[in-house]
Amino acid sequence: MLRAALKSLLGRKLRLVLTAFSIVLGVGFVAGTYVLTDTMNAAFEEVFEQTTQGVDVVVRAETAFDPIGAGPGGGGGTEGREPLPAELLERVAALPEVASANGDVQGYAQFVDPVTDEVIGGVGPPTIGVNWTDQATSVIELREGRPPEGPDDVVVDAGTAQGASLTVGDRVRVLFEGPPAEFTIVGIVGFGDADNLAGATLAVFDTETAQRVLGKEGEFDTISITAAEGSSSAELRTALQEVLPEGVEAATSADVADEAAQALGDALGFFRTALLVFAMIALFVGAFIIFNTFSIIVAQRTKELALLRSIGASRTQVMVSVVVEALAVGLVASAIGILAGILIAVGLQGLLGLLGIDLPSTTLQVLPRTIVVSLVVGIVVTVISSVLPARRAGRVAPIEALRESTATGLGQGYGRRLTFGGVVTGLGGAALLYGLFGNQDNAGLLIGIGAAVTFVGVAMLSPFIARPLSQGIGSVLGGVLRLFDPLARALGRKGSSAIQRRLGRENAMRNPRRTAATASALMIGLGLVAMVSILSASLKASIDVALERSLRADLTLMTQSFTAFSPEATTRVRALPEVDVVSAFRQGGMRWEGSTEFVTAVEPSTVEAVASLDVTEGSLDALNEPDSVLIYVERAVDEGIAVGDRITVEFATVGETELTVAGIYQENGVVGGGFLLSLETYERYFTEQLDAWSMVRLADGVTPAQGQAALETALADFPNVQVQDQASFREQQAGFIDQLLNLVTALLSMAILIALFGIANTLGLSIFERTRELGLLRAVGMSRAQVRRMVRWEAVIIAVLGALLGLVIGVFFGWALQQALASEGVTELAIPAGQLTAYVLFAAIAGVFTAIGPARRAARLNVLEAISYE
Repeated sequence: MLRAALKSLLGRKLRLVLTAFSIVLGVGFVAGTYVLTDTMNAAFEEVFEQTTQGVDVVVRAETAFDPIGAGPGGGGGTEGREPLPAELLERVAALPEVASANGDVQGYAQFVDPVTDEVIGGVGPPTIGVNWTDQATSVIELREGRPPEGPDDVVVDAGTAQGASLTVGDRVRVLFEGPPAEFTIVGIVGFGDADNLAGATLAVFDTETAQRVLGKEGEFDTISITAAEGSSSAELRTALQEVLPEGVEAATSADVADEAAQALGDALGFFRTALLVFAMIALFVGAFIIFNTFSIIVAQRTKELALLRSIGASRTQVMVSVVVEALAVGLVASAIGILAGILIAVGLQGLLGLLGIDLPSTTLQVLPRTIVVSLVVGIVVTVISSVLPARRAGRVAPIEALRESTATGLGQGYGRRLTFGGVVTGLGGAALLYGLFGNQDNAGLLIGIGAAVTFVGVAMLSPFIARPLSQGIGSVLGGVLRLFDPLARALGRKGSSAIQRRLGRENAMRNPRRTAATASALMIGLGLVAMVSILSASLKASIDVALERSLRADLTLMTQSFTAFSPEATTRVRALPEVDVVSAFRQGGMRWEGSTEFVTAVEPSTVEAVASLDVTEGSLDALNEPDSVLIYVERAVDEGIAVGDRITVEFATVGETELTVAGIYQENGVVGGGFLLSLETYERYFTEQLDAWSMVRLADGVTPAQGQAALETALADFPNVQVQDQASFREQQAGFIDQLLNLVTALLSMAILIALFGIANTLGLSIFERTRELGLLRAVGMSRAQVRRMVRWEAVIIAVLGALLGLVIGVFFGWALQQALASEGVTELAIPAGQLTAYVLFAAIAGVFTAIGPARRAARLNVLEAISYE
């Protein structure tokens, strides 16, 4: 039986390729994700080790937690640690255990392109300014020019220089937390073979200049120390701790590198998880394709299996033979998928390079874990998908060898299918809703499981509606296309397409289980896309409503990339006679009850002039009191917090701190639904001071157009800051949401591609099943073109059926998500009817393209051979 199974598999190579393709794509995505993130990890670990070469101990301020990723600024890693006094450098350098000590300065510095007058970088990777030290030469390599030596000198990284066509001798403007300044480029540096660090821009100054422009005069962020000969790192660290003041620590360079690698690992962990989620979706869709493929294969091999039974093969042997075929397909497809994953990783790395994220070079990391996980995932998905068809094969009776055809309807056990499918759908929907509304710690897992189970349940129930829906879809679309038949005949096409459309519709109707299983794969992909589209539309509608209700400002200052900018820009606007009120907003991260939370800082005296907060309890003026906080009403209700309560939070600079609840607000359109501090309190607990956005109310008699012109003139030195009226501000918010929608849709396109390929797979296999039927149609006069139209029409009906099922589920999922996020500000449910209709049209057009191969194969059948086919 094992030999028979393998011979059957190898004897149908096309079937093997069609079955394996979906697994190759899914496994390739999994393997590519691991290879890419492992390679990025390895590359940056090498960089972190390189940055600490020649350094034994780093002196730095203590921090309660690592705030990387919490704030909006681009300082590049020192945010959250207080700077050190410059005299500490002299104190530690005097120790006998110290051979050399260098003070390090780091902060926000962003180049302005001298030709386009646009900022360089700032979208994602940080924009970093540092000082040149002796230790820096072990990290960065001077490729052109010389190091910075005076207040007019700056050195730029090679990636930035190439992207903006900067050369040694050019004058360039640089933005800081304070006023911008112009410098002369005196050198260009790289990092080994890399031109920059993951897309970050680097501006290097001499130490005195760096302290001045980065707001660290008389201070250093860290002190890098090399041990004297004969002193170990441990001895040096011990000696340093004896002279360091409270709140300052001495960490070994290995610990610093490990912390940086751990922080990167955490960030990449989220990136990896996100990509793996989409890979699992693709595999989930692939499982439907494999199930459908093996179901068709079992139906086509009924006589063969019955003959095996009649000569003594047991049910178990027949079932195992099908599973062995699946195991072989899964093994081969997974192995090819791993190779494809390496290519995908290289492609993604190249894509990151095109986006300006130049990763440090290192060899591709194909770890044993990647190979094992990819093989296990691919084989398990394939084998599990084949179990039900295998059981069906085992139930084939020997008498089936005498029958001419097999049933094509719902099959036996439809009552059990209806009951079981209803139960599965109910359980999936319940898990989904519980995850959304139950406030569970594992909500994400519950939502994912609930969605998957719901899809399975609907797929089990879909055969009951596949036949009437196929008939309805075929009739409606056929009626529409019938209007164009006279035009088609006028253009030279002979005969009517009505018969081919009817035959295509009947083909889709004759086996509802197969049609439903094929359509279900597309249902998953388009269902998720529809859900994301509804959530996106609801977000935009909710933002519009919230801004309409709360926005009082005439103009807004904000960067295109939503990054923070220098407070100097706000200061310049505040001095204009055309301006009545300017209110600045800043954002950072703090910890509350074990998780990182965004906190927004406002100016209590001016914020109400530009935005309504609707403080329902307490007082906005009370926010001026030290260590006071306003809390969004939903948070307060959920946690049982009242005005006057004291809550314990953690700031990276000082650790645990108690804040007094000064009030409760319920309007989150501008400031969001979280925690509000005064700017004064924010400045006390955060080292980086950059404005996230500022809002402007114009003076009486000044029109928005006049005000915008005056602000743009005043902000000529800050090209990163855009002046927007209310309409432009709303468009920017909507554009950001659209970007996220496009990204998610692009990632989901893998699942949609697999689903469309599944339609081609099903049609291709069904051509073999209908060989005699097609031969008879050709014998009675159907032309090759008419055969092709019939097959294409069947594909269109299946694709539109899957799209409609997906839209129904997507609308349900979208509604559930919107309701669950209502307390977070997504108060409006919006269903983009035009966009959803476009998805159905896309499915119909895609159905035509997926049928090209099967239709050509059907049309090329030899009539006499087809009639005699067994």
